[in-house]
Amino acid sequence: MNGLMYVLSTGYQWRAIPKDLPPRSTVNHYFCRWQDDGMLYRLHHALCVLCREQADREASPTAAIIDSQSVKSAEKGGAALIRQASMAARKSRVRNGTSWSTRRAC
Repeated sequence: MNGLMYVLSTGYQWRAIPKDLPPRSTVNHYFCRWQDDGMLYRLHHALCVLCREQADREASPTAAIIDSQSVKSAEKGGAALIRQASMAARKSRVRNGTSWSTRRAC
């Protein structure tokens, strides 16, 4: 868990994991395993519930706020616009020579 948190919090690449943590192959193995069996989702959900309860709030949100800009984009075909925007962002990252360090096929 420490190795995974290190990669996620620093944004470092898998191969830059310090020697005092487990080898990158071990960390990546657990990451893929926990992602495939839903453990990361369950852990995230449990931590969200715990944080909300510690803040004296309901475990699950009971209301949502939708701003007018979100409604406008949904009316104009929001999914297609979001897809185009994310494609443009991906292309720009590649041109800059940067990439997501945690994205790896499991």
